[in-house]
This record gives sequence, C-alpha cells and structure tokens, in this order.
Amino acid sequence: GLGRCLLLLSPAAWIRADPSGGDTDRDTGGDTDRDTDPDMAAEEQRRLQRAVDGMVQGLEREQIRNMQGKMFRCSADCCENAHASMEQVHQCIERCHAPLAKAQAAVTGELERFQNRLQRCMMDCNDVGRDAFDSGAKEAAVRLKMESCVTKCVDDHAGLVPSMTRTLKDSLASIATSGPASG
Repeated sequence: GLGRCLLLLSPAAWIRADPSGGDTDRDTGGDTDRDTDPDMAAEEQRRLQRAVDGMVQGLEREQIRNMQGKMFRCSADCCENAHASMEQVHQCIERCHAPLAKAQAAVTGELERFQNRLQRCMMDCNDVGRDAFDSGAKEAAVRLKMESCVTKCVDDHAGLVPSMTRTLKDSLASIATSGPASG
C-alpha cells in the first residue's frame, strides 16, 4: 500500500556514505575525529540528499500516486465481483498490485545502484586521503585533498540525478501502461 511504498521509497537511508571510512583511531597528528571536516562532509551529503529527495518526491507525486489510485480502484473492482470465488478475488487483487510492486522494485533498484556508486566514490576519497597521509603529507593538505574529493563525488552524483530521474520516469511510464488486467 501507500505507506509501504513510501517507506521503501523514503530516501533517508540512501545517502549515508561515510567519507572518512569511520577510521577514528589512526594517528592524524592529534586529530582523532575524522579525516574530513564532519561539517563539510555532512553539508555535502545534505546537498545530494536534497537532490535525491526532490527526485523521489516528484516521482511519487507525478507517477506513483496515479499507479496507487489505479491499484486501489482495480482491487475494489475485484471485490465487487459477487460471482468470483475467494481465490479468484485474491488473484485479481494480486494482479492489481503487480504494477506498483514492479514500480517499487524499479525505484529501489535504481536508488541502490546510485548509493553503491556514491559509496565507492567516497571510499576512493578515503583512500586518497590515506595515501596522501601515508606519503607524509601534512594533515591540513590531506584534509583539503579529501574535502575536494568528497565535493567532486557529490557534484558528479548530483549530476546523475537528472538522468536517473528520466530513466525512472520512463520505467514507471512503461509499467503504468502495461497496467493491471482489471476484473
């Protein structure tokens, strides 16, 4: 239903890559908190999160809600069939739910791929920082290098949001037109 769909589409957990890798006990010249400025990393993540949230909210408003309405109307029609057996009504309702389940899977899969790419990028930033630190660079230089890398990750991934939106809109439109068989 709506709650489950929105729960699965809720982007709160998608952008949680830790750019520092969580390595808090290595010697960084007295600073044992993080490799990057936590405020900077958090702000970069919030910026990307806002872009993803906007995409998901747009998809929900423009396409998912319509699919949900069709699903509920279709399911109600199934229940109106006085001649159908309980099994037939159940199968009818399952057919009505299938397009929304496909839509959920498409959105969730695309967002998981996006999250995995972002996490790999952030892990690369962590490696860049570690390599610089291990080669003797000063903490300030390492921090600057990592902040630059994190910003580039966010910029690159924010740039992917419009194409991901188009891909998902096309997928959802295709799923919606193949819609449930009523009755």
